[in-house]
Amino acid sequence: MQDLTHIVEKVKSIAKEAGAFIRKERQNFNLDKVEQKGLNDLVSYVDKQAEMIIVSRLQQVLPEADFIAEEGSAGTSGKDWTWIIDPLDGTTNFIHGVPVFSVSIGLRHLDEIVLGVVYEINQDECFSAVKGHGAFCNEKPIKVSPSKCLSEGLMATGFPYSAFKQLDQYLAVLKALMETCHGVRRMGSAAVDLCYVAAGRFDAFYEYDLKPYDVAAGSLIVQEAGGTVTDFKGGKDYLFGKEILASTPLVYREIQDILSTHWKS
Repeated sequence: MQDLTHIVEKVKSIAKEAGAFIRKERQNFNLDKVEQKGLNDLVSYVDKQAEMIIVSRLQQVLPEADFIAEEGSAGTSGKDWTWIIDPLDGTTNFIHGVPVFSVSIGLRHLDEIVLGVVYEINQDECFSAVKGHGAFCNEKPIKVSPSKCLSEGLMATGFPYSAFKQLDQYLAVLKALMETCHGVRRMGSAAVDLCYVAAGRFDAFYEYDLKPYDVAAGSLIVQEAGGTVTDFKGGKDYLFGKEILASTPLVYREIQDILSTHWKS
């Protein structure tokens, strides 16, 4: 078995290296450098080069691992270990100069996420977790919020930008939450949203139509901070099932009840 507590230190350094590149490129970035992969699905050379940096460094850390990465990098033919990478989570924010975007790196062993690092570039906050060893932000332990009910909480979500068939259901859930909690925020980076749940800044985060690289690292960080992570039905298919609910345990059931009422997958 790999020494993950040693590996996570290397991964944090890699995430910060990629983050430094992204931060530097943002200074002179303009919209002429943007490509469109699909409806409102944007990418630039910054995403691609950041991914190349991350992949090349991670190949040295764990040569036998595969890769699942947003911009399509492929690893070797390893079977047990897989890096799951979003080199720039919050690309639309980055492109428009909104200072909320991050580097997200998760490590999967067989069917389980065992390591996660999310580096929020603008606040210089590095969130990390190794399974069974707790969650941290800039080396300090973090825990989910102690809120006891939804009416005490602040929620986070992400707005759909292309998958509009379930929009009415999404808006029904949003309405129910808006009427119940302190407020709902939309940051624009699922990895950051998850880490803010882990740090107790948000009490819950939910979103649909997400990809594995959006949630792999952050989902482990939430769980290691004492939170609950499931799909909308309360199951475990949040990595590839395109639905995630991450919450402090004490308000989880209330939010799950709202989802079960308004959301029909």
